[in-house]
Amino acid sequence: MTPDYEPDALREQTPDYAPPPETQRMIDELYREELLEARVMRPEQKLLLGEELFAYACSITMAGIQNQFPEADEAERRRILEQRLVLQRKLEERA
Repeated sequence: MTPDYEPDALREQTPDYAPPPETQRMIDELYREELLEARVMRPEQKLLLGEELFAYACSITMAGIQNQFPEADEAERRRILEQRLVLQRKLEERA
């Protein structure tokens, strides 16, 4: 351990952030529009969008894995992704 090691440093919480009122109004309006669009979607559309979102999240995670492990080949990166998905499921089961 280094002399400046602070075990509680990782437990610190960042202060709450409140966007400026105009920005918050815009965020609220965009969220409202998304909700209205989702309410008129057919269930199969929602299912397909969920699949697209999952694939997009996996591609972002794979890019992060490639950055973290530049020497890993595609098969190794996929194995790491699968491990992370298993870990995520375990964490969700605990919650």
